[in-house]
Amino acid sequence: MKRHELERIAKQYRAGKVTLSDFCAQVMQPKSEQLSDTTLDVDRARRCGFPEVVYGEGKSAETIIEIFRKQQEHGDTSLATRIDAEKGAALKASLPDGIYHEKGRTFRMPTDQPTWGNVGLVTAGTSDLPVAEEARETLRWMGIEPVFIQDVGVAGPHRFGEQAHKLSDADAVIVVAGMEGALPSVAGGHLACPVIAVPTSVGYGASFQGVAALLGMLNSCASNVTVVNIDAGFKGAYLAGLISLRVLQAKSQPES
Repeated sequence: MKRHELERIAKQYRAGKVTLSDFCAQVMQPKSEQLSDTTLDVDRARRCGFPEVVYGEGKSAETIIEIFRKQQEHGDTSLATRIDAEKGAALKASLPDGIYHEKGRTFRMPTDQPTWGNVGLVTAGTSDLPVAEEARETLRWMGIEPVFIQDVGVAGPHRFGEQAHKLSDADAVIVVAGMEGALPSVAGGHLACPVIAVPTSVGYGASFQGVAALLGMLNSCASNVTVVNIDAGFKGAYLAGLISLRVLQAKSQPES
C-alpha cells in the first residue's frame, strides 16, 4: 500500500467513516496478486520506489497483458523489456495506448504525470543505441526525459568535451559504451555526480561480447564510476532514476 493511501484510510478511521475491522482489512490486504502463471508484486513501488518491471523474454504476450492490466488496477505504471517485434505487435493489439519501441525492445504504458528529474544519457557510438534506447524508455516510464548525447566516443575525444556542459547539473549520468569501454572514465573526469557505466556487447573478437568493456569499466580510475551488467540499459536507468528520486525528495524536505 502506498503512503498516501494509508494516510487516507487512517484519516477516514479517525473521522469515524470506516470501522476498525474495515481499517484493518484494508491495511492488511495482500501485497501480491496471484495471476495465471505469475505472482505479481503490487507493493514494489512503496518498498523500492517504482513498480515491478516485466522481463519479456520467455513470457507470452498473454502473460504480459495480464500483468499490465492488474498493475493498472493498482494504479501502477507498466514497463516490459526485451520485447521483440512480434510480441510488441500482440501487446499493441490488446493495449492500444501502449508504446512499443522497436530499437529499445520495450513496451510501456504512458503516464499523464509531469516529467521530473535530471538524468544524463550518453552513448559512445551509434551501435550502442539499442541498449541506450532501453535505458531512455525506462527513464520515460519513470517520468524522466533524459538529456541525451549520442556518438561521442573516445575516438573523437573532443566530441564529449563539447557537450559535457549539458550534464553539469545532472543527478546521475548513464554512459553506454562497447569495445574497450573507455568513455565512462572520461565522463567521470568531467562530472561531479554518479556515472553509471553500461558496457555493451558491441565490438570485435577480443571484446568477448562486452566482457572487455565490463572489465575496463570495473577498473576505471574515475572514482565516481560504477558499473552494471553487459547490455543492461534497464538496470543503468533504474539506478539513475532512484538517485534522481532521492535528490528530488531531499529538495522537497523543508529546511530545518
